[in-house]
Amino acid sequence: MVRGDNGMAHIAIEYVIMVPVLILQIFLFPLTTNWIMSMWTDNRRTLALQDAASHLGSAIQQLYFTLNEGEILAGTVTLKSPVPPLIDGFPYVGNVAQRTALDSNSNETSIIILELTLTLQTLGTTVHASVILGQNVDWQNSTFVSNSLNAGIKAEKIGSGTDALIKISFTS
Repeated sequence: MVRGDNGMAHIAIEYVIMVPVLILQIFLFPLTTNWIMSMWTDNRRTLALQDAASHLGSAIQQLYFTLNEGEILAGTVTLKSPVPPLIDGFPYVGNVAQRTALDSNSNETSIIILELTLTLQTLGTTVHASVILGQNVDWQNSTFVSNSLNAGIKAEKIGSGTDALIKISFTS
């Protein structure tokens, strides 16, 4: 069997096709890996921030329910921040918006809902958490700064019993 020059032409065509594909892979794989790792890091930060928002909301709720007990006397309680000061080296800030929900049977205010928003500074990643409290709470406008030495939650019970007003705010 005689091959002739035809076999060499096939090898040359294969090289012409394969060399650009190999060169493309040299650039494509690192770019793809970088993109996937960046996405994974962003998702991990968002999840950590969401966890911090949930934990902070839970701490606010527990503080409210503790002070709302009838046996607890009037006074002020300050809780040190229950969340980490940084997420991946970035501080975050928190704000709260208060809204009320009406009881559909009596058309009276039955609960106060605090909408907690945490934002990673520099990156701008934002998450939300809701905190459901009773009607005798008054949120004091304040900002949570995670890396502040005095970061925490302050609650003040004014009066006695379960109808006493409870003022809650962040400390910085």
